[in-house]
Order: sequence, then structure tokens, then C-alpha cells
Amino acid sequence: MPHENFNDLAAFAIVAKERSFTRAAAKIGVSQSALSQTIKALEERIGLRLLMRTTRSVSPTEAGERLLQTVAPRFDEIESQLASLSELREKPAGTVRVTAGEHPAISVLQPALKRFLPEHPDVNVEIIVDYGLTDIVAEGYDAGVRMGEQVAKDMIAVRIGPEMRMAVVGSPSYFEKYPIPQNPQDLTAHRCINMRLPTYGGLFPWGLEKDGREVKVRGDGQLVFNNLGLRLNSALDGLGITYVPEDQVLPHIAAGHLIRVLEDWCPYFPGYHLYYPSRRHSSPALALLVEILRYRGN
Repeated sequence: MPHENFNDLAAFAIVAKERSFTRAAAKIGVSQSALSQTIKALEERIGLRLLMRTTRSVSPTEAGERLLQTVAPRFDEIESQLASLSELREKPAGTVRVTAGEHPAISVLQPALKRFLPEHPDVNVEIIVDYGLTDIVAEGYDAGVRMGEQVAKDMIAVRIGPEMRMAVVGSPSYFEKYPIPQNPQDLTAHRCINMRLPTYGGLFPWGLEKDGREVKVRGDGQLVFNNLGLRLNSALDGLGITYVPEDQVLPHIAAGHLIRVLEDWCPYFPGYHLYYPSRRHSSPALALLVEILRYRGN
């Protein structure tokens, strides 16, 4: 049956179930004569009589009954699916796909999901850890998380975390062998545990700043990772010094497992933002997640 005849089939199913052109026309919202012409055209295309008409009643013929049994359940299923889709506009449901770096996934998204998911059992969240500046539209993501300065200007950005800063740390056992660096230039004499990101290609530079002077350090070392946990564990193992988000090392510093150096060279900078293409196309589930994540200060 060609695509354009589906409306005719739907009209036939309503007339056959209502047993009345008058009631069916009122239900569809068309005139009785227009509905009669629609059914007549359908019968002519099929080459079979589908409805028996009398002055008092309408009933399916044998062919009409067989057609009704075939198409009516299909239209019921379509109506049911449309109703379920309508519910998505009214309540948070479905899957939200987010791309984020490892640190925001651990420090911002995961704590929020601990509160969010139990209260919204119909919402699923998929988080893909990716250090590249992913095109969320092309890759089919609902949203992404990046530093504020990395968010494209044509995106809607919502701040989801406080200002941040990095920390340069090494273990006590490491600093038994190497002197405490007093300035960024001293890092050239140290074993730096580095990170390589796809966005940069080369080693990720350590951004240090003091009194308006900015320095980007690319120190040498035996280890390069693209993973936060491995860099941190390697520093704890005494294999070198590393440059990681401050919040990830404060407990280790307090416990005496790591020593922080060059603290006065580590400034604060804008924190993480969640970004997405358009409010007009965002689902209720994404809109709710945005509100849960929105940073409101201390």
C-alpha cells in the first residue's frame, strides 16, 4: 500500500469500528461527505467493497472485516507509541549522552548523579570520557563538559563548578632524591609525569603563573599518560612529580603522602561548563540534569 494511502486506511478503521459515518466524521474532524468520498476512493483503489451501507447502519464486508483486523491493531500501536512520546515532553525520561574529560566526570558529574538518578528512575545517563574537543552534534551527544574558555561560542553554556587550580606534587620519597623546585625553571631538573591529549598532539603543558608572568612548562620524564589516575598513582609511587587538579590531591597532601610545590605559581581559572546546542531541542531529562548540575556558588 503506498504511503499516501495510510490516511485512507486510518479513516476506514475508524468508520468500521464506529459503525457510523456521522460519529467517525466527528471523531476525525471532517465532514461526513468528505469522509464518504475518502472511503469510496479507497474501495476503488483496492477493487473491493469494504463497507455495507444502509440508511441506518454501516458494517464491514468480509473483505472489510479482514482488513480491519489487520490494520486496526497497527494503528492502536502507533497511537500508543505517540502517547508514550508525548509523555517524554511532560516528564523526564530517556537517555542523556554526555561527553566529558576524566576529571569533570569524577569530580562533578558522578557526585551529581548520585543524587539525581535515584529520584528519576526513567532517566538513563551515558558518560563518555574523552579528552578531545568533541563535536557533540556530529557525534550524537546531548551535551558536553569542558573548561569555560573551551566552549564554542555558538553553544549554550552553563557553569557547573567553581573556579579551579592545578597542583604540582611529588611524594616524600621522591623529594629525598631531588630538591624542592623554587620556580618553574627548576622543573627541567625533575622527572615530570606528563599527559598527552589528542587536542594538543604533544605533551600537555603545565600552565604556571605568578605576578602576571605566565610560563608553560613541558618537562622531561620517563612517564606519559592520558589518564589522571595513572599520573596520580605514579606520583604516589615516587616515580616523579606531576601536575593535576588540586581537588584530587588535597587528601593525599593532608595525609603526608604527597608534597605540594610551586603553589604560588598555580592560579585559579574558570571551572567546568556543561554545553549543548539549543534549549529549543533539549529534552526534559537534559533540562533537569542541567538544573541539577548548575553551579550556584557556596
